[in-house]
Amino acid sequence: MFPELISIGDNTIIGYNTTLLAHEYLIEEYRLGKIEIGSGVMIGACTTILPGVTIGDGAIISASTLVNKDVPAGAFVGGNPMTVIREK
Repeated sequence: MFPELISIGDNTIIGYNTTLLAHEYLIEEYRLGKIEIGSGVMIGACTTILPGVTIGDGAIISASTLVNKDVPAGAFVGGNPMTVIREK
């Protein structure tokens, strides 16, 4: 739903079974939000990206990560919930 809220930059690789959620159903609310993925980003398999997240150019996201906040350009992140492992 809402693919118009998702933008993906050039030369970005998205692993299999990755889910981009531009919407989210919660018990008492419904959220919509843009997902902006920069250029040269690598997203590992089975990652979930929540609404309202921006991923900077050249970022690397490890497999099975829950991306619940913005990722700085060039950063290496991973985990559930996501933590910054290394910044550029």
